[in-house]
Amino acid sequence: MSAQTVWITGASSGIGEALALRYAKEGARLVLSARRASELERVASRCREAGLAADDVLVLPLDVTDWASLPTAVQTVLDTFETIDLLVNNAGVSQRSLCKDTDMSVYQKLMDVDVMGQIALTKAVLPLMLERGSGHLAVTSSVAGKVGAPMRTGYCAAKHAVMGFFDALRAEVEGEGVQVSTITPGFIRTDISRNALAGDGSVYGEEDADIAGGMDVNECAEVIFKGLQAKKREIPVGKGKEMAALWVKRLSPELLFRLARA
Repeated sequence: MSAQTVWITGASSGIGEALALRYAKEGARLVLSARRASELERVASRCREAGLAADDVLVLPLDVTDWASLPTAVQTVLDTFETIDLLVNNAGVSQRSLCKDTDMSVYQKLMDVDVMGQIALTKAVLPLMLERGSGHLAVTSSVAGKVGAPMRTGYCAAKHAVMGFFDALRAEVEGEGVQVSTITPGFIRTDISRNALAGDGSVYGEEDADIAGGMDVNECAEVIFKGLQAKKREIPVGKGKEMAALWVKRLSPELLFRLARA
C-alpha cells in the first residue's frame, strides 16, 4: 500500500478530507487538491499526524474548471511521486433552489465544476494509466445522480451526467487494465448544503435536516475506502431512506416519482 499514489480532489473538507485521512493511515502517498490552499495545508497536517511521512503528502491547489492548468498539475504529481495509481474526482458543489428561481449562470457553474472539471482531469490522467496498463479512476456522484429531487435540478443533472460518463468510460477502458468506480453517497454529514449555490449564485448557508441526520463522514470514508480497495464498479454509501430510493427507482419508477414530489 505504501507505494500507491492517491490523488484526491475536493480534499479540503467533507468526504475528500475524510478519505485522505483514511488513506494516510494506510501509508499511501497523497496528493491533496482543492481551491483553498490553507484548508489543504490543514488536512495535510492531519494526515501527517495520522502517521504519514511529511514528503508523502503533496498539497496541490487546483481549480478543476481551469482546464489549461491541468496538464501542469499532472506533471507536478509525476515529478513528485512518478505515478498516479488512483484518482478520486471528488470536487463538487451542490444547489438549493427551485428551477424557476435559478439563474442560468448557476446551472453553468454546476456543470463546469461537477461535470466538465471531472472529465477534464480524468482525460489528463487517463493516457498515463492506459500506457501503463493499470490505474483506477473514481468519481463522487450521488444518489442524486440516479434520483431526481426538488431544489436540486442542476445538481441532479450534473450528477446524472457524471454517472453516465464514467459508466461509459468503464466500458471503454476496463479491458485495458484501468478500473473505474462511481461513488454514490446519500446524506452524509458534511457542509455540502451550507456550501451549496442558491438561485442567484450566492452561498445557501443552511444545513439540511437530512444532511444533519446523515451518515458520519468518517464512516462514509471507510465504506468508500473498502469499495475502492475491492475495485467495486459502483459504491453506494449511506444509511437513510434515500438509499432505498435506489432500489425503488429500479423496481417502480412511478412510485419514486410520487415519493420525490411528496
